[in-house]
Amino acid sequence: MNIGAAIKSIRKKMGITQYELAEKCDLSQTSLSQIETGLKRPSQRTITKVCSVLDIPESIIYIVAMQESDVPASKRGVYDLVYPSIKSLALQMVSAEHMDLVTEKEK
Repeated sequence: MNIGAAIKSIRKKMGITQYELAEKCDLSQTSLSQIETGLKRPSQRTITKVCSVLDIPESIIYIVAMQESDVPASKRGVYDLVYPSIKSLALQMVSAEHMDLVTEKEK
């Protein structure tokens, strides 16, 4: 599971810079960068804060973060068949429209 890559993917899809997200989550940009590149694993508190700021359910992060290696070999056929659609659906719930919500929370 690559939580950092999922955060980065969602952040970029929403059109938010790393600096903006870090600032809204009370993280340093360096810390967020380390999370996104996999050098540092985010705490549950950080994941919750990121999801709150981005106004998305935590499940979206976990769906996007899922990797083939997370799935038992005996289930990979089903994973290969179903996961691309599930990930696409999850990412459709994330859009630039959410950027307005993130900005409004700041005011």
